[in-house]
Amino acid sequence: MQEKKSTFPKRTSLVLFLCQVITALEVPLDLLQPPTITHQSPKNYIVDPRESIVIQCEAKGKPPPSFSWTRNGTHFDIDKDPYVTMKPNSGTLVINTMNGARVEAYEGEYQCTARNDRGSALSNNIVIRQSRSPLWTKEKIEPIIVQQGVPLVLPCNPPKGLPPPLIFWMDNSFQRLPQNKRVSQGLNGDLYFSNVQPEDTRDFYICYARFNLTQTIHQKQPISLKVLTMDGLNDTIAANLSDTEFYGDSPAEERQPSMLFPNSTISNKTVLLGEVLLLECIAEGLPTPEIHWRKESADLPVDRVFYENFNKTLKIIDVTEADAGKYKCIGRNILGTTHHIITVYVKGAPYWITPPTNIVLSPGEDGSLICRASGNPTPSITWLINGVSIELAPTDASRKVDGDTIMFSKVQDGATAVYQCNVSNIYGYLLVNAFVNVIAEPPRIMMLKHVYKVIANNVALLHCPFFGSPKPEIKWFKGAHGSVLHGNGYVFHDNGTLEIPVAQKDSSGNYTCIATNRFGSVKDMIGLQIKDPTMIIKQPEYRVIHRYGSAHFECRVKHDPTLKPVVFWLKDNSELPNDERFKVTKGHLTIKNVTEKDEGTYTCVANTDLDTVSASAVLTVVEATPTPAILYDRPDHPFDLELTDHRDRSVQLSWVPGDDNSSPITNFIIEYEDSMHDPGTWHFQTKVSDTQTTATLSLSPFVNYSFRVIAVNEIGRSEPSEASEQYITKPAEPDKNPSGIKGVGTEPDNLVIAWDPIKGFDSNGPGLQYKVSWRQKHFDDEWTSIIVANVSKYIVSGTPTFEPYEIKVQALNDIGYAPDPSVIIGYSGEDLPMTAPSNVEVEVINNTLVKVQWESVSSTSIRGHLQGYRVYYWKAENQTKRNKRHMEKRMLTFHGNKTHGRLPGLEPFTSYIVNVRVFNGKGEGPPSTDKYFETPEGVPSAPLKLDVVERTIDSLTLMWKPPAHPNGVLTQYTLIFQSINATHELSPPVEMTIPTNETSLVLKNLNQSTRYKFYLYAHTVVGPGIQITQEAITALDQAMASRQVDIATQGWFIGLMCAVALLILVLLIVCFIRRNKGGKYPVKEKEDAHADPEIQPMKEDDGTFGEYSDAEDHKPLKKDSRTPSDRTVKKDDSDDSLVDYGEGVNGQFNEDGSFIGQYSGKKEKEPVEGNESSEAPSPVNAMNSFV
Repeated sequence: MQEKKSTFPKRTSLVLFLCQVITALEVPLDLLQPPTITHQSPKNYIVDPRESIVIQCEAKGKPPPSFSWTRNGTHFDIDKDPYVTMKPNSGTLVINTMNGARVEAYEGEYQCTARNDRGSALSNNIVIRQSRSPLWTKEKIEPIIVQQGVPLVLPCNPPKGLPPPLIFWMDNSFQRLPQNKRVSQGLNGDLYFSNVQPEDTRDFYICYARFNLTQTIHQKQPISLKVLTMDGLNDTIAANLSDTEFYGDSPAEERQPSMLFPNSTISNKTVLLGEVLLLECIAEGLPTPEIHWRKESADLPVDRVFYENFNKTLKIIDVTEADAGKYKCIGRNILGTTHHIITVYVKGAPYWITPPTNIVLSPGEDGSLICRASGNPTPSITWLINGVSIELAPTDASRKVDGDTIMFSKVQDGATAVYQCNVSNIYGYLLVNAFVNVIAEPPRIMMLKHVYKVIANNVALLHCPFFGSPKPEIKWFKGAHGSVLHGNGYVFHDNGTLEIPVAQKDSSGNYTCIATNRFGSVKDMIGLQIKDPTMIIKQPEYRVIHRYGSAHFECRVKHDPTLKPVVFWLKDNSELPNDERFKVTKGHLTIKNVTEKDEGTYTCVANTDLDTVSASAVLTVVEATPTPAILYDRPDHPFDLELTDHRDRSVQLSWVPGDDNSSPITNFIIEYEDSMHDPGTWHFQTKVSDTQTTATLSLSPFVNYSFRVIAVNEIGRSEPSEASEQYITKPAEPDKNPSGIKGVGTEPDNLVIAWDPIKGFDSNGPGLQYKVSWRQKHFDDEWTSIIVANVSKYIVSGTPTFEPYEIKVQALNDIGYAPDPSVIIGYSGEDLPMTAPSNVEVEVINNTLVKVQWESVSSTSIRGHLQGYRVYYWKAENQTKRNKRHMEKRMLTFHGNKTHGRLPGLEPFTSYIVNVRVFNGKGEGPPSTDKYFETPEGVPSAPLKLDVVERTIDSLTLMWKPPAHPNGVLTQYTLIFQSINATHELSPPVEMTIPTNETSLVLKNLNQSTRYKFYLYAHTVVGPGIQITQEAITALDQAMASRQVDIATQGWFIGLMCAVALLILVLLIVCFIRRNKGGKYPVKEKEDAHADPEIQPMKEDDGTFGEYSDAEDHKPLKKDSRTPSDRTVKKDDSDDSLVDYGEGVNGQFNEDGSFIGQYSGKKEKEPVEGNESSEAPSPVNAMNSFV
């Protein structure tokens, strides 16, 4: 079992970070400054010919810089080239080679200049070259036949691409050729055989070149190789000597090594500092020789040296000058050795020792720019100012050039410029811009972070980035007004950072950073929080598990309460396998059905934002043996509860967990008992994670605490632990005031102030009381107060009616008062409104709907909270009728301060009376003046009854009663009748108009013994009303009736009827059998044959239906009979929203006044008299009655 721990920042990282900060000067962009190049393309830029060329050049400065370019040393006028554009607010060039521009035409050396009125900055010289991926030259490659055991080299000779291609050998199945210490590919791409063997015979050895930039692959012509043994050598020579190459003419014997590459004894190699050195030796021999490397007079750098290609290649990374010298490669087999010596020369392109950096000087200050570099050979140094050689720049008395240094003395504003330092030798160059910015600026602190968190016993860095000119002096204080910090455990860095090498708990607190120069000072406060380190208090343990058993690792972590650790597991330092057998729960890893492949090292890693700890254990899997089943159960209860760190408002509770009984504990629940206020009852205190065995508990004053802990796992809760020792907290003044405060009057002259009392637990001390204060808003300046016992209300008497009061209730006890309470607004009691709404007006919308409007009542007259308005309305009847029948008043409620509403569901052609009342929480005020209105006429209801009172052979006498609700003045009746023949077909309708003073009619010249259907409805000026229907049959002639009786008594007629009945019975039986078997019976055809002739088919030309009487209309087909008669309001009668409808007393309207159904006032049901009479039958229903 191992444990590793890491915290950060590391000391090495700290030094590097501080060095970077010190060498980088950031001038705020809101200050004047010369340009600074922020981004540019690489010096050697190889472009893909399939894409546009983008040459990057970004810079910052104030004013924002402008950009220009040179190409091959001359000005590049991009405005004259249609294929070249410059990005807005940038110097980046985009050369659009996708629309005809040739990439070759834009190859060359480019340089960007960014300038503003304070200087000019230069980019590197950017060389643009097109990527090239040429093909191999065509050649004829003869098959190769070789004797077994001889050496062989298969040449590749790849084309010279840009950048160079990646070389590899494959067969014709695109499979990589196997390589080993006998057969391997050299750095030049050739394939080397130390000795060939029969297994090397194949028809296709193909060398491939992959050009990564253009993502193309080219191949060389395949090479055929045949390796001969001695048995077939002579036959092969005779058959192939004329057209093949043959290597070796005698059997290959074992031989000592010799070098295939290099093929000399010595060679030279030049490498540049910082690059990779590759040395290669490939030897031939039989048996295959092995390669070994050594350096004469020195050891190889073990941390930078690598052996590749079966030891044939020596690789040294990050070359230094110490890597120069002689290297010997030795090829050895059992018969001898060979060697080759490579002399390595290390040269160097220029590299920085001290690069120049931006400097900011205040007028009159001194400064310097240092440009110090090295290389092999030693580089030359050239200075430029704003892109021009410094020798050609105007002289400046404050500037002096001394080799690699420019010194400035007593600079003035005119000395601001950008200096370029160019160091170069034959292997390369370095170009850097550094500006001198002369400004006067008071200090400023550019704070990035105001609170730092550090693990105890680690380095704490408090950063205070600053700027000012001249450079401000930085001082640090502990707290807001402490003394200046000096040594004694503190390190002060030039960039303003305060370092505390070993931060302890007492290092926590606030630190003040002050920056000062001659133009002023500025300060900022930074907080430091020291956190407890994360620890693994229960580490995973070594496990030996039987195959197919379950392995369980536990990792319990203790951490600072303010940090949230992330716990994860690794297997052999890699992620866990993606296998459902691996189950990770909080702090636990379970592996089910383990096998040998699950063996390894399992590591628990706990990571927070500030530190990381880990612990490992090994899993070993052995042969399975019968083992008893694991029993899972609730955890055992915690024990050894201890209270420490007793404070007035907190205490620390610690405990020892019980056994988890094979099911990991998920959390702990802490409960408390208050034996002073609520003995015997345990209350929830808090819940903590399974990783904690201590908890700091917040306490209330004047409570006698006892605590207990309960452990929880997936099975359930443990039994509670034994109670801890008791801890009585000191009394204190109340922390809070009562809640739920309200002031509402119950009578017109009182104010009831009520609140929710504070529970004894929250009283914080003995003698709980309340200070009740009130004053009339906008009237009283002084508060009236009274202290009352532990009650929940107080009544203030003698108040004016419905006035606002400011109210507050403050808790107090024997120790003192609670904090100042908040003020709420209450009102004294309400009284009935004094005045009625005025100017009531009625607007008739249609014959069932009106809109009522009124002027609202003033707030002073309401004398309470306005609830809304109620509209009362009733029918205006004469005194005689009113005595006979009670007239019901209806009422609609309109909530809120509305001034209009709608009355739906009125009866047409009726006089109504309406008035309006305002109401508040106390009740209604007086009614407004009654307003009379009449509704317009509507269509009448159906006649009360329709009877056939007399029938003859050719006539019928009809009698009816007028509609119960004429809804207007009747103008006429309309009677329509039709005959129904034996096939249930209706004849064309006959229509008659009847005066309104008639209530009966004799229809003559009718057919004898014929059924007729009648439709009767009344009219007003608005239109026809609802119809009533009736059916009747004319009388039968007596002579014909007697003949019918005679025929019916004949035997032949009776026999015929019996035969027909028997036939029908047989048909019914057959149909029944067919139906049970799934057959179809043509009922639809029969119905279609007897369809109502008045139902018209769909018109073929426009897809619409012809005239048809709705099932609710039940009228003959007439265009003038489609007027709605259900007394509903059409949509186009009013466009107003339904929110204008009030709330009825019977609940048919919502509280917001929206209409939800037909008006549900009392409705008189009128009886309908007459045989088979109805308000709703249709001709189709009439026909069905005959079936």
